[in-house]
Amino acid sequence: MKQQGFSLLELMIVVAIVGILAAIAYPSYQNYVLRSGRADGQAKLMEILQAQERFYSQNQTYTTNLGAGGLGYGVAADAAVASDERRYNITALACGGSTIARCVVLTAARVGAQLQDNECGNLTLDSRGTKGATNVERCW
Repeated sequence: MKQQGFSLLELMIVVAIVGILAAIAYPSYQNYVLRSGRADGQAKLMEILQAQERFYSQNQTYTTNLGAGGLGYGVAADAAVASDERRYNITALACGGSTIARCVVLTAARVGAQLQDNECGNLTLDSRGTKGATNVERCW
C-alpha cells in the first residue's frame, strides 16, 4: 500500500511561490493605502476651502482661524483641523505676497502612517485654485 501526501520538496516549492507572490503584492497594497489616505487629505482641503469661501462671502476676508469664531471646526483658534481619517492636519495661512483678506492657502501636513508618502509630501490648496504637492500631476 502506497502512502499518500506531500513530500517536503513539494511543500517547500509551494511556500516559495506564496512568498514570491506576497513580496510582489505587499508594496502594491502599501501604495494603495497611501493613495486612499491622500484622497482623505484632498477631500478635507476642499471641504475647508468651501467653508473659507462662505466665510469670505459674508466677511469680505478669509480667516486663519479654523475653530470657533472662524470656521467653527471645533478646534482652538490656532490649532489644525484633522482630516476624517486623521492622516493629515489642515492649517490656513495668507498666501505668499498677499494678505489674508485677498488669498488663503490651506496646507494638509502628513501625520502618522501618511508620513511614508514621500511621493506627494504635504498637500496645499489656495483660494485661487492652485494645488500643490511634490508631484502635482500624480498627487491631485
